[in-house]
Amino acid sequence: MVKMKDTGLTLGSSAYEAIRLDIMEGRFKPGEKLQFDALRERYGIGISPIREALSRLHSEGWVAREEQRGFRVAEISRSELLDVVKTRVMIEGLAVAEAIALQDVASEEALVLAFHRLSKEHRLIDGKVRNTEWEKRHRQFHMALISGCKMKWIIQFCEQLFDVAERYRLLSAARHPERSEMDEHRAILDAYVAGKADEVKVLLMRHYQVTVDIILQAQFPAPPLKVDA
Repeated sequence: MVKMKDTGLTLGSSAYEAIRLDIMEGRFKPGEKLQFDALRERYGIGISPIREALSRLHSEGWVAREEQRGFRVAEISRSELLDVVKTRVMIEGLAVAEAIALQDVASEEALVLAFHRLSKEHRLIDGKVRNTEWEKRHRQFHMALISGCKMKWIIQFCEQLFDVAERYRLLSAARHPERSEMDEHRAILDAYVAGKADEVKVLLMRHYQVTVDIILQAQFPAPPLKVDA
């Protein structure tokens, strides 16, 4: 059983957060049937908050509802991944441009601090095991990058897009070695501090593309070409 934390949220909201995290981190696989009895036993709560959580997750695309058959974890697809990443580059590019234009010193300092904390961690422990501390610091860095825009809805949308993309990354995280991620993040930070919004956007696109290529190879390998005689 997963012990629900006392966060001050309603049971429905707590169930939503717990199930969403389990989907994002791959403990529930794409297409997996979500049985109410199993969920109730796993989280130690009743059917009503679970039903509330699943309805909310359905509205946000994390689960699929089947008529008369309950809920399943949403499938993943190559087209969704590419769409999410393209949207991230567009929206985050706008957010970064606005943040740089505002020249908010506190936001820049928060980004520098987020990078410093991220630089202390490695994505994998002993080259094999996920480092959840790195994942937390990684999210904080990317959110600090756009938070200087001071636009609540943009920030909220960027958070949602990050989490969807993170689900794809985590499904293949253990299948590829560490790369020069820190150099990529440092280049993004340097361009931001230099006030080069267009360069930040280009660097973000390249940064995400490397991850996309790894995910595509792991999750959606292209079929071999058939050469006609």
